[in-house]
Amino acid sequence: MSTGVILLAGPTASGKTAAAMAIARNWPVEIISVDSALVYRGMDIGTAKPTPAERAAVPHHLIDILDPLHAYSAAAFAADASRLIGEIQARGRLPLLVGGTMLYFKALLQGLDAMPATDPSVRAALDAEAAARGWPALHAELARVDAATAARLAPNDAQRIQRALEVWRISGKPLSAFHGRASDAIKTIAAQPYPAGAGAIISLEPEDRAWLHARIAQRLDAMLAAGLVDEVRRLRARGDLSPGLPSMRCVGYRQTWEALDVAESAGENTLQLGLSPAALAGLRDRALFATRQLAKRQLTWLRGMPGRTVVACDAPDAMEQVLRQVRRQLGPAP
Repeated sequence: MSTGVILLAGPTASGKTAAAMAIARNWPVEIISVDSALVYRGMDIGTAKPTPAERAAVPHHLIDILDPLHAYSAAAFAADASRLIGEIQARGRLPLLVGGTMLYFKALLQGLDAMPATDPSVRAALDAEAAARGWPALHAELARVDAATAARLAPNDAQRIQRALEVWRISGKPLSAFHGRASDAIKTIAAQPYPAGAGAIISLEPEDRAWLHARIAQRLDAMLAAGLVDEVRRLRARGDLSPGLPSMRCVGYRQTWEALDVAESAGENTLQLGLSPAALAGLRDRALFATRQLAKRQLTWLRGMPGRTVVACDAPDAMEQVLRQVRRQLGPAP
């Protein structure tokens, strides 16, 4: 049996989980999640985690490994994924890496130089500046010192703008300068026997952006119906989490936290009554916009990834196309 590695990427709501399960029904795989939100315990609804049945059907890794109080980095992912690839192959199974956190794929395939650790004082200063001047002003500052990073960030992408400026202020070097040194993980991947013409990454990308937007809206509505607001309320009730943490900045969680803040500051009893219909509608609009922006960034990252094989996720035969690409990489299913 081949000991190859299967890489499956795509924007949010593109059907990655369904494609991964289709692969798992045909090959003896173990799934490694490539998702910066799925690592957190207690964040199930808003992250669209695989269901208990899906996780029981095939082993999953790098899901529920961290408390939301803590941070997880691309470098940590590359190290964990590299280790897991070796362990899965040693069991005679196939590593299937699935997700939409493109920086994690980049860290694994191309490597990252060691970046400065976070500095709470620098972050606090940046938060204060953003409160006074706005994130677009800080984005403009970033463009002056790190044009490459600023070009791929939206002017209101607070989390990434803050991190890029933090790295600049701590090290005197732009964040983009830290991207590029190959790690041992790339040697693991590059050594796999991909047939000529077969892309290392199978990328689910829509031909019609409206199709993806409709899927995003349907999934968000399902999350709200399943209790996303209650999930965030429980996380807030812990008392040790804050909206500035990476976990609470995840799309959907940030907008829900803000909606609860606004409602409670207005004296509403959200614990007993929940959010008002107007507040829920506003939350939905903001979360929908943020998720569409996330998908746009993910697609931009994907277009810059060398060697990807694109499968139109909105095609009627998308799953068959995915399986065909896997066969090209690994040979027929056993």
